[in-house]
Amino acid sequence: MALKTETLEIDGRFGEEYAGKYVFQEISWAKRNRIIQKHTKYHSVTGQILNSDYVAIQAETIWASLKEQPAKKPISLEKLLSEENGIPIELGELFSRVVNSLCSVSFEEAKNSLGR
Repeated sequence: MALKTETLEIDGRFGEEYAGKYVFQEISWAKRNRIIQKHTKYHSVTGQILNSDYVAIQAETIWASLKEQPAKKPISLEKLLSEENGIPIELGELFSRVVNSLCSVSFEEAKNSLGR
């Protein structure tokens, strides 16, 4: 079974540097779970989640799913993670919705990865 893809054509509404075609592809179950585990701390005895870096999980999921972007390469993992020089909020939310839909991450699943 082929992995699902979704293409976004972004106009200049987020800034001309972000305008262009982006292609996202579904990631594997193993990749998604490794990203979650990498950014989640568990209690050594009980295994309960102590904390989870949702921003890092989402940024790495977006980065892992991003297969094509405009030639000027406006998106990088560093830019997705940056608090000072990151991408616009609405663009990040758009990427998150697309990737969560492709990778079948529900609101409940995202919330549970935070241990709430």
